[in-house]
Amino acid sequence: MARKIIKYLITIILIPALIITGAFVFPQRSFTYISLCVIILACVPFFLSFEKKSSTRRIVLLAVMTALSVAGRFIFAPLPFFKPVTAMVVIAGMYFGSEFGFLTGALSAAISNFYFGQGAWTPFQMFSWGIIGFVAGILSNPLIKSKVVLIIYAVFAGVAYSFLMDIWTVLWMDGAFNPARFIAAVGTAFPITLEYIVSNIVFLLILAPMFGKKIERLKTKYGI
Repeated sequence: MARKIIKYLITIILIPALIITGAFVFPQRSFTYISLCVIILACVPFFLSFEKKSSTRRIVLLAVMTALSVAGRFIFAPLPFFKPVTAMVVIAGMYFGSEFGFLTGALSAAISNFYFGQGAWTPFQMFSWGIIGFVAGILSNPLIKSKVVLIIYAVFAGVAYSFLMDIWTVLWMDGAFNPARFIAAVGTAFPITLEYIVSNIVFLLILAPMFGKKIERLKTKYGI
């Protein structure tokens, strides 16, 4: 019970508070330190969920899932908003738990942005992909069992990611949260949000069954 409270406290309260505080209080260059703090905080519930016999294997699998997510973002670089990152993060959460999903999302953004460009948006991307993986872990059973639920979640993930990044857009432009500007940003970003949604549906329908079978075999074989 204590682990669950710590997990939710860090993920839903501390990390968003850190990112918002960084956006308002600290200079723009501090995004690197904020990103590092997000990763450190995200590691806490991940390591708390360890069991001695499977801890090393979980770290290896985290590295593999993150690497696949980052590689997918590189491969689809010519298509700006059509990428398999969200799908890989959702799969990580579905099959390995919410802590694993959050950390996969956060690391995917932080690492891939060394190529795509680090900036004040990086912590927001880390949290956006991370929380999508986190919620996927909470909803793992219906997501694994039902293709319809998986498609609905793909739509939700596309909208959630776009909305969260629109919050960053408003904070960056106004230095404060302006509801009118946020509504305008959401409306302007609608075609991009639609592309996120289509991308998520396509990649999840293709990758979830393919990775799911292999992951289930690995979990059974190595007792993860």
